[in-house]
Amino acid sequence: MKDVTELTDGWCLRHGEEVLEATVPGCVHTDLLAAEAIPDPYIGRNEAEVAWVGRRAWTYVRHLGHDSAHERTDLVFEGLDTAAYLTLAGRPLGTTRNMHRTYRFDVTGRTGELEVRFASAYDEAAAVRAVTGERPNVYPEPSQYIRKMACNFGWDWGPTLVTAGIWRPVRLEHWSTARLAEVRPLVTVADGAGRVELRLRVERTAQGRGRPLRVQAEVAGARTEAELSGDEAVLRLDVPAPRLWWPRGYGDQPLYDLDVTLVGETGRLDTWRRRIGFRTIELDRSPDEHGSGFTLVVNGVRVFARGVNWIPDDAFPSRVTPARYRTRLAQAAEANVDLVRVWGGGIYEDDAFYDACDELGLMVWQDFLFACSAYPEEQPLRGEVEAEARDNVVRLMPHPSLVLWNGNNENLWGFRDWGWEAPLAGDSWGEGYYLGLLPRIVAELDPTRPYTAGSPWSGSWNHHPNDPAHGTHHSWEVWNRQDYAEYRANVPRFVAEFGWQAPPALATLRRALPGEDLAPDSPGMLHHQKAEDGNGKLNRGLTRHFPMPEDDFDRWHYLTQLVQARAVAEGIEHWRSHWPVCAGTIVWQLNDCWPVSSWSAIDGDGRPKPLHHELCRVYADRLLTLRPDAGGLVLAAINQAATPWRTSVTLRRMQADGTTVGETVVEVSAEPRSVARIAVPAAVTPDERSAKEFLVADAWESPRPHDDEGRETAAALRALHFPVPDKEFAHPRPAYDVTVEPVPGQGDRVDVVVSARTLVRDLLLQPDRLGPAAVCDSGRRTLLPGERTRIRVSGCGSVTADAAKSALFCVDVA
Repeated sequence: MKDVTELTDGWCLRHGEEVLEATVPGCVHTDLLAAEAIPDPYIGRNEAEVAWVGRRAWTYVRHLGHDSAHERTDLVFEGLDTAAYLTLAGRPLGTTRNMHRTYRFDVTGRTGELEVRFASAYDEAAAVRAVTGERPNVYPEPSQYIRKMACNFGWDWGPTLVTAGIWRPVRLEHWSTARLAEVRPLVTVADGAGRVELRLRVERTAQGRGRPLRVQAEVAGARTEAELSGDEAVLRLDVPAPRLWWPRGYGDQPLYDLDVTLVGETGRLDTWRRRIGFRTIELDRSPDEHGSGFTLVVNGVRVFARGVNWIPDDAFPSRVTPARYRTRLAQAAEANVDLVRVWGGGIYEDDAFYDACDELGLMVWQDFLFACSAYPEEQPLRGEVEAEARDNVVRLMPHPSLVLWNGNNENLWGFRDWGWEAPLAGDSWGEGYYLGLLPRIVAELDPTRPYTAGSPWSGSWNHHPNDPAHGTHHSWEVWNRQDYAEYRANVPRFVAEFGWQAPPALATLRRALPGEDLAPDSPGMLHHQKAEDGNGKLNRGLTRHFPMPEDDFDRWHYLTQLVQARAVAEGIEHWRSHWPVCAGTIVWQLNDCWPVSSWSAIDGDGRPKPLHHELCRVYADRLLTLRPDAGGLVLAAINQAATPWRTSVTLRRMQADGTTVGETVVEVSAEPRSVARIAVPAAVTPDERSAKEFLVADAWESPRPHDDEGRETAAALRALHFPVPDKEFAHPRPAYDVTVEPVPGQGDRVDVVVSARTLVRDLLLQPDRLGPAAVCDSGRRTLLPGERTRIRVSGCGSVTADAAKSALFCVDVA
């Protein structure tokens, strides 16, 4: 049986005469941090102080000695970052130039000092550029010339921290006769029956050539085996009635152990085990009267995808543990997300990421790793791209959560719109990858899943690559130049990127910028704002709705976070209300890799922003929204649940002082996975120029809930429509009372109870102001006069009412 020896200990990092203890998996930066040789690049403006690290060569060293009775010993690296030259006992072992591949070297009978010498990624990129020629890039860094995590070179949310190192596990594998070199399970379902078609390839030792082998496979009680005379085999296992894997919100996520065993004359030689799930996945791109669609169909059910974009969770990805993956993805699930897009400027994530998605019911849209650049298709890159794609398709295809392969991020769009086309005349730029090589690899290795050439992509060059009427669309004009109300201007078939920026939580800022007098334009704040004119866009978005707070950072911080939540909600509510024409939204972005002002819902320290709570609301199965329409105001009842929704909705036309001037009740009936649209009666529709009236739509559980003192609480589902921007509306000075109640038996939890005496719009508790570890159970909410709400806070210990009040913010433009 194959033996494995993990090589995690005994490594040193060498640069010149200096030798440091090294941690593997890891990278140069993390080793230098552990040795206190560099400052933390996430703090203050230290990023600039460590830029030299990425421009030097580094060497990892370890003694390699092994004693094995097996015929063969392989040295296996799951990830080397990136351009490396390997020697063993002074003799060449091999070279690498791709962070995203696994490498295997035959070291049978060899011992001595193992050296892994990493060249500077900048030097490697320069050498490739000298061969291939210049190609355009959105960013002034050479990421398109090296198969490395592109955002290592900086992005509009990320630091420039160019890493090197043994970033994934390394081991020795000792084996005899033969080993399982590749196992590809093609999982299908037809007429309620499951099938696993296993395509196998083995590697033999010299002594193992010609020897008889057997392969045994088992899943869900089904067993099969086959004789293997050559090096490849195909086995089929039929499972009569497997339980189907569903996205969260549509059903359960049953997983089955698939076991494969290679057997020789002397017994078991090698084993392979993965968890699989039975489900079907289709992508409906059919033309219709609106253009051409982009709808995921899982187990025959058409799905509106409630998605988020995922970036690497740390600029040093070796620091992301399985527990951290689980925490971050659980945060996505808590926000009612059912799809995570792994963006093409990062990495193919660790299996722990996909395992968590399998278990949580999070569909995975997986980009191939190309982003915002023109990529040469000549050698040495072309061979690396093919090997990388084959490696990762085979590695990831057992995961039922994986539903889509995508060729690139924004490169087809960039070619057409970003001034690339003319200078690239006659040169390769990546089209051959996205429309040729990659779809062929997916069709060959993983034909059970759909492939799309890019995001955005309209399906062919017959339409503009970012045409909202065809395929996928990225909506960035609104954030860059317009008010968020402009999301209502069109109904794309699938919105794969859109978003709005906000700063991180205050506790995150205080940790990352110690001692700084925080202001929107203070030195550290500007350094941790990587977007072009990022603060300008933040401030313009704010001032379209509110007066700019002068010398009041806390107020600016609240308002920018509020505008982010409102903006994203505006887009999602509009597009969801037009299902099935629009079949999904993927918010940019779920997470951050360091503390930064960005489009994320969860900041670089893992703290949820108000946007996270807003996603929970607008991605819920059932949602009420009031939509301005050409024919007047529309109430949309969005029902993504599997059961009908029958409810009464109270519509109240109200004045700013809380007086009701018109009221009616409408009966709403929305069938499963559908949207009911109802015209709002004229009698309760506020004048669109009114600065004193607004509309409230409430759906309660029956009867209307009251608190212990008989006071009415806010509706379970509430939609609001204010005809004019906040700064033009006649808001009263907000008045409310705050009390704090301990939660019996839970010493670290309290309820902050807010009782409104006036209209209190967009009340928001920022829990980290009560303690760095504090979290709360809700985001923004609007209270009418006489209403009371309860916000549960945990992780803060005892809290006074005054402290709670200091952590509460609401709209106040009086």
